[in-house]
Amino acid sequence: MTITTDTHTGTGRAGAGPRMRRLLRPHALNFAAVVAFQVVGAVAGLAPLLAVAELGRTLLAPGPIDSGRVWFVVLAGAAGLLARLVFTGASSGIGHLVDGEVQLALRRRLAAGLGRVPIGWFSRRRTGELAKVVGEDVSAVHPFIAHAPGELVAAFVVPLVSLVYLFTVDWRLTLITLIPVALAVALVPLMMTPAKLREQTEFDAAMGRISSSVVEFVQGIAVVKAFGGAGRAHRRFRTATDDFVASFYRMVRGLSAIAAAMQVVLSPPFVLLVVLAGGALLITSGGLPPADLLPFLLLGLGLTAPVAALGHGFDDLQTARRAIGRIKDVLAVRPLPEPDRPRTPRGHRVELRDVRFAYDDGHEVLRGIDLVLEPGTVTAIVGPSGSGKSTLVQLLPRFFDPSHGSITLGGVDLRELDAEELYRRVSFVFQDVRLLRASVADNIALAVPRAGHDDVVRAAKLANIHERVLELPHGYDTVIGQDVHLSGGEAQRVALARALLADAPVLVLDEATSFADPQTEQAVRRALASPAGDRTILVIAHRLETVADADTVLVLADGTVAERGRPADLLAQDGRFAAFWRSHQSTVHDVPRGEDPR
Repeated sequence: MTITTDTHTGTGRAGAGPRMRRLLRPHALNFAAVVAFQVVGAVAGLAPLLAVAELGRTLLAPGPIDSGRVWFVVLAGAAGLLARLVFTGASSGIGHLVDGEVQLALRRRLAAGLGRVPIGWFSRRRTGELAKVVGEDVSAVHPFIAHAPGELVAAFVVPLVSLVYLFTVDWRLTLITLIPVALAVALVPLMMTPAKLREQTEFDAAMGRISSSVVEFVQGIAVVKAFGGAGRAHRRFRTATDDFVASFYRMVRGLSAIAAAMQVVLSPPFVLLVVLAGGALLITSGGLPPADLLPFLLLGLGLTAPVAALGHGFDDLQTARRAIGRIKDVLAVRPLPEPDRPRTPRGHRVELRDVRFAYDDGHEVLRGIDLVLEPGTVTAIVGPSGSGKSTLVQLLPRFFDPSHGSITLGGVDLRELDAEELYRRVSFVFQDVRLLRASVADNIALAVPRAGHDDVVRAAKLANIHERVLELPHGYDTVIGQDVHLSGGEAQRVALARALLADAPVLVLDEATSFADPQTEQAVRRALASPAGDRTILVIAHRLETVADADTVLVLADGTVAERGRPADLLAQDGRFAAFWRSHQSTVHDVPRGEDPR
């Protein structure tokens, strides 16, 4: 059976928008309450200013002072101030509660989504960039949820109510008072040009790269220094830093002049200057009573303050919009399709038929691979870097689906297997081992959570890690990453113990003993052979010891099978494998079974 698919790593915005709407829909009433309370609080917040303005007009009006009106205005201002505190406090409190619920829901949705995406998708993403999405980008939604609704309402309601009142006082001075606001609004489109938005996007990307480089540098510093690569690691970090600084300067240079101009036209001195100049002109011409200038001096500043807040809120909204876009991209990663009616394999013979694979960029990494892995055999894959070795072994545990062709296990296509059934039959250990922040015993028993302590110890002994575990502070209860940090070879042996405990009939190894000494590697290779002698092993090999013990060697070159056969037969052909053997022969003395490589 041949199945063609192009969904192995697909991402897209389709469906992401509805997901976000579904995420926010349960909080619609709370959002409505936030907006309603903010409207009441914003209007009530004008009461003290209106009270001062009316009090001034009342006291400065010709004739006797109306004491009843004076006290009414004072009490109305105090009541408005109290109402503002109550309603804006309620709006802010509800908004922050909703924000916490939404962020929790987003992180749960991301965790669930990341649990369903193809495992190979993670190998194509930097740790820091993914951590930024789950951490910083989710947190960046905070202004959008907790602050934006209230600030947007205040930015429109306060000027609107103020304008209605000022128009009742004098429409001419009202238009003059609006001059700073009009100038600020005219500057906003200059901040939203395609070039400016592109600079902000580049800035975010540079920030993601520098976050990733920091995470990777810190996580790998021990290995980097041990192998003398500190200089290269520092250069990569400096390159990411330089890119970030360049992006930051480009963005700042483009926005600094506009931001400075907006800050000037919205500043209280400029607003007061405009109002005083216009008021003086109208008063000297006899068109405005002097007392009527007071409301404009008070509320004129109130007109610009919300607009200034809107400018700052716009930056937060833009940041939140880009963060939500990146969250949508992760949520939109399509999981590998699960079969409606899973089938059960018969045996564990593995067969690859005309397998092709291409990543999202369209470059075909594997081109027409045909391979049979018989039970009880060891197949070693060799080839230069970039030949497709890692991609090939990642297809067997279904980290990806092939773009074309099929991979069958026990006569059943992997796409027709239930995921749990697949991982009961296929286990894998890769060179880059990731252990959980849990006890050694829990790490070994990850695939078999109910395994007893004796089973865990037996697996550790087979992987030649038992004695080292006993030396740890709390033995098998030692928490990795907290109580102790294991070396690369120790981590690999813990991962091997995990695979041995799982006892899957098919085992995939990506140079899983690269940090081990020859004696340890030989012991581990013996342990990997199942007691029944029918375990199928596929291994990427860089050491001649591993190749020499293989039943079949597959030589990959540019995504195709260049050579295949028994090690001794391939040596006799004097082709690519023979060249590989000669290039490594100076560091090893083992030879293929039953043959003299000379």
